[in-house]
Amino acid sequence: MTGTKKIRVALLGNPNTGKTTLFNALTGLKQHVGNYPGITIEIKTGISRFEDVEFEVIDLPGTYSLAARSPDELIALELLLGLRPGEAPPDAIISIVDATNLERHLYLAGQLFDLQIPMVMAVNFIDEAKAKGIEIEFEHLSERLGIAVIPIQANKGINLDRLKSALYSAVLDKRIPDKLPAPEEFEQAKKKLHVLLPTAPPVLVRRLLIDVGGYLEKTYLPRTNLEFREELAASRDRLATFGHALPTADVRRRFDQIRHILKGIITRPDVHVRQFRDRLDAIFTHKVWGTLVFFLAMFCLFQSIFSWAEPAKSVIEFGQDWLTRQVESAMSAGPLRSLLSEGIIKGVGSVLVFLPQILVLFVFISVMEDCGYLARAAFLMDKLMSGCGLHGRSFIPLLSSLACAVPGIMSTRVIENHRDRLTTILVAPLMSCSARLPLYVLIIGTFLSDPWWLPGLTLFGVYLLGFIAAPLFALLFKRTILRGPRPLFVMEMPPLRRPTLRNVFRRVYDAGRAFVMRAGTVILAAMILVWASLYFPNKDLNGVPYEDHLELISEKIDHAKEQGAEGEATVEKLEEEKNQLFYNWRKESYLGRVGQWMEPVFRPLGWDWKIGVAALASFPAREVVVGTLGILYKQGEVETKDQQISEVGETPLAKAIRSDWSEEPSRNKYRIATAVSLIVFFAFCCQCVSTLAVIRRETQSLLWPTFTFVYMTALAYLASMATFQIGRLIIDRSV
Repeated sequence: MTGTKKIRVALLGNPNTGKTTLFNALTGLKQHVGNYPGITIEIKTGISRFEDVEFEVIDLPGTYSLAARSPDELIALELLLGLRPGEAPPDAIISIVDATNLERHLYLAGQLFDLQIPMVMAVNFIDEAKAKGIEIEFEHLSERLGIAVIPIQANKGINLDRLKSALYSAVLDKRIPDKLPAPEEFEQAKKKLHVLLPTAPPVLVRRLLIDVGGYLEKTYLPRTNLEFREELAASRDRLATFGHALPTADVRRRFDQIRHILKGIITRPDVHVRQFRDRLDAIFTHKVWGTLVFFLAMFCLFQSIFSWAEPAKSVIEFGQDWLTRQVESAMSAGPLRSLLSEGIIKGVGSVLVFLPQILVLFVFISVMEDCGYLARAAFLMDKLMSGCGLHGRSFIPLLSSLACAVPGIMSTRVIENHRDRLTTILVAPLMSCSARLPLYVLIIGTFLSDPWWLPGLTLFGVYLLGFIAAPLFALLFKRTILRGPRPLFVMEMPPLRRPTLRNVFRRVYDAGRAFVMRAGTVILAAMILVWASLYFPNKDLNGVPYEDHLELISEKIDHAKEQGAEGEATVEKLEEEKNQLFYNWRKESYLGRVGQWMEPVFRPLGWDWKIGVAALASFPAREVVVGTLGILYKQGEVETKDQQISEVGETPLAKAIRSDWSEEPSRNKYRIATAVSLIVFFAFCCQCVSTLAVIRRETQSLLWPTFTFVYMTALAYLASMATFQIGRLIIDRSV
């Protein structure tokens, strides 16, 4: 658009202020996530338009203060000050605050005044404030602060155009808020320090003076000259003698100023009326009832993964097999047809068929996060976690790892202590992520689907393994390689809120899109490699392609079927011959030979070479295991629609696995033990290159991703072996 004005806007506020909701409301789908150079934190940016203005909105990490106490808070400060290479400071700031707790939220807003950047304040949750009887004089507050103060309700988009208009006016008129006054001694100290560091922004010098022992000091103080560092220490000592010991004096002064600003602005009811949400809060945080609610919620989640997603899953399966039939009927036998039908459609399709389960998982997680329940769960788990050496803030990264370990590990940046953060990073991959879910659903649905409550209970137990293993290994690490004091945990409890459909939809949409994109890139590439290693060599000892043999047998089967009842025995015999020939082909393939060579390693786990091959192929990405099984267990002809849509877990792949495991009496006898052994292995093994890569980036070391891979693989093998051997012993004694 010609003549469009472009304005960079930083969006900043405390956690739980609805900042991300406002960002989504402003930008819609016009947003992207970018890794800023030299950092691992992902910063969302999006475009919001107003008349002929294009706002580039930067969603900075939530923070309580500009006194950076964690890596993500430091990044927020650096971006505001323009300290990142190639990044200019924003043209304007939107400071979002909570209408129900203005006094505390204005602390950060007051610090933003020091930046001397055009700014507007968005006061969110005005509906909740009204429900609590809180009245705010927004016009008077705007006059006292010297900036536009706009009441909004981000989840419903109320007053967003008014917010954009005020933002544009602030930039156009260069409306810069007045800095809150500071003691004369402080201003003199700051000026003296700035003389010694003239190229630094004045706000950086101010923050270095105030933020004693923070991330800013650790990062930037070593880069300054010796004279500056000596004067900084002397200035702090002088201020302390005047009764301005930092940072305490600065915090006390700012809150005194905030109380003065808000005097007569806010009217609260004299008596707090106990609301229904307060009663819910009392239940959710109760050590007995809250724990019961937590486990009940988790059971409902895992049971719904099987029941709610089944119809959509069946439709995807039918579409997958219909597409396979079209390809096989339209193309002659050969490598290209095999690649399309087996490698891509069956391989990738075997993973995509579990998209409905992934979406159900994210619906539950999104609802629990949006309504504030996850913070209550963190509160309940704090005592357990601190007893095991984990920080209370570790619960959210661990819970985030149920979706994916990569963002879970990245979210550990909120943990200040390096050892606590590293401990959380090392145990986060023990949580069962959504990439493991397809295998869990496949195996549980095949062997543990009856009675109706067993699948959900089993899946709940599998996820519970992660919640048990993570604290235990954290305790081990904190008492050995990462010794340190027991961490303290202070957490803000956000109010319970009704989840908004827009937020839930966006989170589920993003998760589904990421899953499909991964299936179309990483998993597709992996499945092509797996297909090639299972397809070649494609000739028997006489040099005849296996596909020619299979085509000949298929023709004989068609001829026998034309004979009606008289040919049924012949059809059955030919089907067995066809499946045996296909089995021999896979067995003699390159990957099949590797699997047989390594079969002695897998045998103590109750696995044959086919399961071993699938496990080996899945080390780059866990989802590949189901696709590999889909290629390995291709059995005869494609089934009809009536055969495909059946009870839970009875997919063509599930039937093929059940049939294969039942052929030998010994394998059939221990099939449940083998199934549980396979699930346990994948629950503990670190089969994800992306996870190891993000550990490498977050720790800036090759040691910790290597350590994570080794300890988790060893744990997975030993736990899987113990599971099968104990299961076999129980079965033998019960017979």
